[in-house]
Amino acid sequence: MSEGPPEPARLSVRRLVPLVAIAAAAAVFLAAGGEHYLSIAALAAHRAWLAGLVMRWGAAAFFLYVAAYAALTALSVPGAAILTIAGGLLFGTGLGGLGAILGATLGATAIFLAVRAGLAGLADRAGPRARRIAAGFRADAFNYLLVLRLVPLFPFWLVNLAAGLAGMRLFPYVAATFLGIIPGAFVYAGLGNGLRRLVVAPDLAILWRPSLLLPLLGLAVLALVPVGYRRWLGRRPA
Repeated sequence: MSEGPPEPARLSVRRLVPLVAIAAAAAVFLAAGGEHYLSIAALAAHRAWLAGLVMRWGAAAFFLYVAAYAALTALSVPGAAILTIAGGLLFGTGLGGLGAILGATLGATAIFLAVRAGLAGLADRAGPRARRIAAGFRADAFNYLLVLRLVPLFPFWLVNLAAGLAGMRLFPYVAATFLGIIPGAFVYAGLGNGLRRLVVAPDLAILWRPSLLLPLLGLAVLALVPVGYRRWLGRRPA
């Protein structure tokens, strides 16, 4: 006889403290207009200042970038693509992509742990669709999450919350997150690196150079991956 879903966890005020603290910090960030700084226009306006900061601070600037990326990811505010482009613009494709991967993984792990501690098991109370998602995480957690990271069918922050609600184990979550975001991180960092060269040498011919053309092609592929995945799912037997 197969076992049913685990008994939903009871809410605990003490366990909710980290999640409430993160939610409060996100509310303060949004109320202060912080999201306006997570845009291409803001990045272009502050590029010279940020570049000077990187030159003065050296390695410390890289770790500050990772910390800022992790904090904003934990707050679940939109702007991950802009942050990754900024990493490529400031540090180059390799270092910028690595910083984005580390920051996103750390921030996603923080919000995952907060949600799992306070709300794990509640997915089973949220309706049949939520129960199916939770069952998928429990049945084959690593591969299930890896697909959701590689194929961005849902927003990054939503997947973080869903994994925590489903009570996924920590190691598979961290491993699948780290590996799954590698392609997108380097594509967006490469785009930022190409834009840096375009700003330094404003020549439209650079659009056809591999440093910018390849990231643009990679971005197009990333945009088409969810479409292809849905079509493939539609052709599979029920």
